[in-house]
Amino acid sequence: MRILFFGDIVGRAGRKAVLERVHELRERFDVDFVVANGENAAHGFGLTGRMCEELLAGGIDVVTLGNHSWDQREMIAYVDTQPRLVRPMNYPANTPGRGWGVFADRHGRKVLVVQAMGRLFMDPLDDPFTAVSVLLDRHVMGRDVAATVVDFHAEATSEKMAFGHYLDGRASLVAGTHSHVPTADAQVLPRGTAYITDVGMCGDYVSVIGMAVRPAVDRFITKLPNSRLEPAAGEGTACAVLVETDDVSGRARSVMPLRLGGALAQSGAA
Repeated sequence: MRILFFGDIVGRAGRKAVLERVHELRERFDVDFVVANGENAAHGFGLTGRMCEELLAGGIDVVTLGNHSWDQREMIAYVDTQPRLVRPMNYPANTPGRGWGVFADRHGRKVLVVQAMGRLFMDPLDDPFTAVSVLLDRHVMGRDVAATVVDFHAEATSEKMAFGHYLDGRASLVAGTHSHVPTADAQVLPRGTAYITDVGMCGDYVSVIGMAVRPAVDRFITKLPNSRLEPAAGEGTACAVLVETDDVSGRARSVMPLRLGGALAQSGAA
């Protein structure tokens, strides 16, 4: 199975970068299943129902969220109506939406998609290590599902790396999101889990993690929230990873970072 995972989509530039390339990438790499983190798609803060539907209709199979899940208040009601939308599973038990789901790839094979949020420098949520481990005990790769994709939305690189090693051999991919900068450590861990500390954002990199430069810089200089943060509006880079799994075990055979368009050095495809 070939799985494509896009990092945090930021604003219009990020949506455009993904939607203009997803069909081409599906065809070029014979992709079976696509996941994208959409939590910054709505002007850099959260996601709307319309934008979620646009991403799903445009070639994404599952959209994940993160710490900006509720920035657009309409999502509180919408999240329960869209089964292909996944928010962090270690939110409190009564939080709307779902933190995981089992979905079908284009050949009907079962793919478990999970999202958890880290706790270092983030909200004090339930333990993501225990929450995901219990879930994976009930959905074993090669027995219950053909592949497992985990979006770990976290700030600290140490927590992300520890999480990847903790799940090594039990997930096809552990993809770090949230920090909006692609890391250079994509690898297949010893027991067969593809891992990257951060996939990187899909958005304009002539920016401050996706936001227009001047207002973001002014906030650091003045320490005043006078300037409203706006997404940078230049050409976006689509950052993703492509994972190929073993059809029997679900473990990763390879992982390849992709950086397409925009200001960053291109990687993985012309």
